[in-house]
Amino acid sequence: MTSYISHTTIDCRNAYELSEWWKPVLGYVDIEGDPNAPGHEECMIRDPATGHQLLFIEVPDQELPAKRIHFDLRPRERARDEEVEWLLTYGATQVADHRGKYGPGSGWVIFADPEGNQFCVLRSEGEVAAADTP
Repeated sequence: MTSYISHTTIDCRNAYELSEWWKPVLGYVDIEGDPNAPGHEECMIRDPATGHQLLFIEVPDQELPAKRIHFDLRPRERARDEEVEWLLTYGATQVADHRGKYGPGSGWVIFADPEGNQFCVLRSEGEVAAADTP
């Protein structure tokens, strides 16, 4: 049972401007059906060849943290909550719990690895698909 990197997240002051800056540098594009716009607090772009995604997310801190880039993981075989429990038994440290932030079944959990590097655990693709099914 493993997870995979869903996308790489970059904390920033202006998500739209930074995502627009990186698009021509990397040859990335907006996500189909979800274009970025000025004022968006979260802007994702992807590599059209590989599918790799970068998420630029605005943070409220006046000074950005030293660790501005982190992985967002999506469980391969388990549900998010099962992955959270496994990570706790494996020795990860829970930093914050944002499950339910946008309603039932939404959200993520922030962890730190043994050296303090933070990463998030999102819902599995199956959980996302089930939530999107009417």
